[in-house]
Amino acid sequence: MAHMEQFREKQFDIIVIGAGHAGCEAALACARMGLETLLLTLNLDSIGMMPCNPAIGGTGKGHLVREIDAMGGEMGLAADDTLIQIRMLNTGKGPAVHSLRAQMDKRRYHERMKRTLEECPGLTILQNEAVGFETNNGKISGVRTAEGFVFPCHAAVLASGVYLKSRILIGDFAKNSGPAGLGRAETMSEGLADLGIPLQRFKTGTPARVDGLSLDYDEMERQDGDEPMPAFSFLHPSIQREQTPCYLTYTNEETHRIILDNLHRSPMYSGKIHATGTRYCPSIEDKIVKFADKERHQIFIEPEGRTTHEMYVQGMSTSLPADVQIKMLHTMAGLRRCRVMRLGYAIEYDCIDPTVLDLHFMCKEIPGLFMAGQVNGSSGYEEAAAQGFYAGVNAALYVKQEEPFFLGRDEAYIGVLVDDLSTKGTPEPYRMMTSRCEYRLLLRQDNADIRLTEKSRRLGLVTEERYRRLLEKEEAVERALHTLEAYAAPDEALKSFLLSIGETVPKTGIRLYDLLKRPGVTYTALSALYDRLAPLTDEVREQVEIQAQYDGYIRIQKEQVERQKRMEKLTIPKEIDYLGIHGLRLEARQKLQKQRPMNLGQASRISGVSPADVSVLLIYLKKLESAQGERKE
Repeated sequence: MAHMEQFREKQFDIIVIGAGHAGCEAALACARMGLETLLLTLNLDSIGMMPCNPAIGGTGKGHLVREIDAMGGEMGLAADDTLIQIRMLNTGKGPAVHSLRAQMDKRRYHERMKRTLEECPGLTILQNEAVGFETNNGKISGVRTAEGFVFPCHAAVLASGVYLKSRILIGDFAKNSGPAGLGRAETMSEGLADLGIPLQRFKTGTPARVDGLSLDYDEMERQDGDEPMPAFSFLHPSIQREQTPCYLTYTNEETHRIILDNLHRSPMYSGKIHATGTRYCPSIEDKIVKFADKERHQIFIEPEGRTTHEMYVQGMSTSLPADVQIKMLHTMAGLRRCRVMRLGYAIEYDCIDPTVLDLHFMCKEIPGLFMAGQVNGSSGYEEAAAQGFYAGVNAALYVKQEEPFFLGRDEAYIGVLVDDLSTKGTPEPYRMMTSRCEYRLLLRQDNADIRLTEKSRRLGLVTEERYRRLLEKEEAVERALHTLEAYAAPDEALKSFLLSIGETVPKTGIRLYDLLKRPGVTYTALSALYDRLAPLTDEVREQVEIQAQYDGYIRIQKEQVERQKRMEKLTIPKEIDYLGIHGLRLEARQKLQKQRPMNLGQASRISGVSPADVSVLLIYLKKLESAQGERKE
């Protein structure tokens, strides 16, 4: 333990355990908020690693990245610096589901994030395994390492990813290992159990990687990025860079036959895996079995970086034996001569039941212990980074003895993610999707800065440049909307334009704002007709058009938010005994007693609590409030 002596006199405020996407955001947030922070990782070479797909973003996930960026997090900036292709998904649908997705240079992303951590003032990085926690009067007071050293601290953030007692499976082969052949965390599971934290066993997986030099690209469909290139960060209006193409191929009848003939050799079907897999990112075995009517499945061939020929076979996650993996890959167009460089595998691991966490991601029964990322039962880099940022911020505020940071379901996708995990829990690896967000028209990826940058400013994480850009954007939107309040007469130019797009001509004057609501009418088209409309940047124009075109729907969602907020404002005393509330069903009593919701809105979202139970609880709270009022008098 000689190398630990350098820390003997150093007092850390916060210790972050794990340096994946959650740990990176948590450590940076804590240090940037002025706390002395120690980041412990099993391997320095795995900082910001992408053990699965070489991409960031996607439907719903892109929203999370933009929200992290809007509040001063790092993932969006790092992605912009190291991406090799970027596309806006779902552009044929409404703006609520538009999401950015980018292919990353995996090695460069790791290097970029590692350098950012190394250069962050107040942040110390150490390769070491954490095995448990020290407590004082029930509160976190330190972190124990495998070598027996104890680092004192006031709070800790556990972001251990999929490393807790992880096991790799390929056919009949099984190995105690972390992802990509890295070491696993051997004893942290016991450390959590010692604190009374319930564990679950989940499973995820990854496809094979193939040698790009062995592929026949002319047999596949080329997939290029968007031009001009958009960006994740609100600090980057656009990106100027050569993009690397991806390719699309498909499974076929022969692929499916090979998989079905060897299904008994898959650990998922042979009984070797008892962990719960992710519903929304199934293995190719699951796809073939559960969607037996589908003749083919899309498979994307994605580059892992500019300095390697390694290609990721997106959509073909598997734990089948090596010989079967090679055979099925060789059945597809473009891959018939491919050389496998890394086999696909399943990985199972321990994670916690996230209902032990409060809405700030701190363990309800262990003050000072925060959790983030896949240890909470989620999946995905973006979900992990969002949780890491949120938990890191709240750990820093806890140490500073300040009010916690909170995001509601009506404020951010991150708020939906936090509430879903801590309130509902998850019986399988949780993935963020736009369908989980009931207010998704308000929580678009394009307005994340308008929603969240001001809210995050008190944390000290928002730079002056970022805040200035936000104010300029808001002022430009306001000016444009004010100008659009002007009326226009149905002159010949307007008549000609409206008839050309199949729209009716108004008989009297009409507000330009109301014209903009019509299908096919854009701000650019109107500005060509009326000099009073000043030219706008793309992001300002987008805000103005969405505001006008979806005005009615936005108003309805805001009304829904106000109704829900009334329930969220009805706080529930921590000491309440649900078991003694007559009228609540037994299941509701037990669930409420276990999870102890902070307010009536959260109580209403707990699985097993019915609307009738919520009504009973509301009456009880009103009686309790009335009785307390009488005692005060």
